[in-house]
Parts: sequence; structure tokens; C-alpha cells
Amino acid sequence: MIKVSIAGGTGYTAGELLRILLNHPGVTIESVISSSSAGVPVSSIHRDLFGETDITFSGKVGQPDLIFLCLGHGLSRTFLAENNIPATCKVIDLGNDFRNDPKFGGREFIFGLCELNREQIRRANSIANPGCFATSIMLGLLPLAASNALTDEIHVHAITGSTGAGKKPVDTTHFSYRDNNISVYKPFTHQHLSEIERTLKVVGNGEVPPIQWVPMRGDFTRGIFASIYTRWNGQMSETETISYFKEYYNDSPFVFVSDEPISLKEVVNTNKCLLHIGFHNGYIHITSIIDNLLKGASGQAVQSMNLMFGLDETTGLKLKGSAF
Repeated sequence: MIKVSIAGGTGYTAGELLRILLNHPGVTIESVISSSSAGVPVSSIHRDLFGETDITFSGKVGQPDLIFLCLGHGLSRTFLAENNIPATCKVIDLGNDFRNDPKFGGREFIFGLCELNREQIRRANSIANPGCFATSIMLGLLPLAASNALTDEIHVHAITGSTGAGKKPVDTTHFSYRDNNISVYKPFTHQHLSEIERTLKVVGNGEVPPIQWVPMRGDFTRGIFASIYTRWNGQMSETETISYFKEYYNDSPFVFVSDEPISLKEVVNTNKCLLHIGFHNGYIHITSIIDNLLKGASGQAVQSMNLMFGLDETTGLKLKGSAF
């Protein structure tokens, strides 16, 4: 059994990790760390876990085989510096501290996009989990980057649920603002843009055209719906292109290319990414959808954990979706 600790245990991503790991056949939970809630039952914060566990929050790391860092962005470096985490303990960071700057304290963090870096993750000691927006957009574009078919500006409109902003309430996340509302934020400057560009450059032999991305806030809690288009160079026919996407993800157990148009509820509460490919007036249009808290965060982190410990990639992640 893998002994696991979770640091930053009161937030949304930690709650999702607990829901997965409590039912994971290969895991025992060593500790759920929260300095502000030490001694308090986990189910008093994550109320859906009432009756599922009697674990209490702890102020100590314990002796885990793996620690998940579910801390605010910028706090993972501080946590690792202040806690004596042995080199033998594996680390998966769900924040943004190591996505673009992977070396810290004798560790080198592998970018945890399983569909791209599966073999590296198997051998890794430390993982930087990709961002949720970045995951959806990269999975939509990786096949084109790999075939050097990204030759013109890439346009992205992507909308996320309120949980993507974290648990701490702010003006743009509370119900009165979000309900029956939609808004643009951080247009062309979102912090996930750098990891998207860097990854696509690696896949595409150092070349990637400009990405014009408009992120949006939606009036729902979970999920990311990304609409991506760029000029199509016509090297393959439409049918060949769709077949190529399917072949590219043939060995990826959570990515599927749908022949029918897709909608967000089809992935909520799952670790799946669904793609749909269309062609319009010389453009290729890719729709990519994920649950931001699962495939975009905690589910993807468990997927990496499974690979790191030699388990089947899907262990603990065959989750029931919410269709209605």
C-alpha cells in the first residue's frame, strides 16, 4: 500500500483527492495536513465525506511514500523548504510552482501531462501537475504540434467553472456574481499560457505560432469547455485528420475523440477528456472538455501517482459521471 499525505487539506483539490484516495485500492492516507484545522475532523470541512472517514487534520507530515501539495500558488516551495521531506518521498505539486521552473532543493519536477510524458512520469520522483486550462488546451493541440501542423495563429476561447478559482471567496466567485453571468478575465495573459507554449514547442520541435487565448468565467461550478481553432494546412484530409487524432490517443485511457459534438456534462465528475474535431472555411476547430477538479487537477495527479508506483494508470479513477 502507498502511504500518502496531503498538504493543504481544506481546499477543493484536496477534497477531490480524498474522495478518490479513500476508495483507491492501493493507498492508505498517512495524514491530511492543515495547520489551521489540526485536530478537526476532515468531514467537518469536506461534508460529503461525513460517514466515509474519521480522519482528522494534522499539523505533521508523517512518513508518507508520497505527498500531494494542494497549496496556494507559490506556497509549495515554502512548504518543501520548511519541512524535512526525505529524498525518498515522492512529491506531486498541484500548484504552479514547478511547471516552468522545475528544479528545487535537489529535486527536478517532471511535467505531469501523462499523455505526453508517461514514461518520464513512471521514473519520476517529483511531478509538477499541469494547470486545468492548460490540460484541456494542450490535449486539444498536441496531435497537431506533433505533426508540425500548427502553422498559423491559434485562437482559443475557454470557459471554466467557479471551482477553478479556488475555495477562498472573492467578488467574482460568489453566487450573486456568478449566477446567470459570464465574464472575460486575463485575456491573452493567463498564467497557464507559458506552460502551454513551452509544451507545444517541445512537441513541435521548437516552433509554435502565437496563441490568442481569451479565458472566461462561467456560471457553473465544475468543468472547462475549450473552443480552439487555427487555419488548417490540408496535409491530411478531414477524415484522415480525425483518424490521426484517434490514433494519437489510442494508448491514453482517458482521452477520447467523439464523432458527435460534445457538451460539458459528459465529463463532469470523471477523469476523461473528450475531443471533437470539425472543419470550417479552411480552419480546423477542436472542442476539448474536462472536469477542472479531476482531469484538470486531482484526477490527473492520481493518474501520475499510479504510473510512479507501477500501478495500472486507471486505478481508482473509473469514476461515475453526472449526466443530469
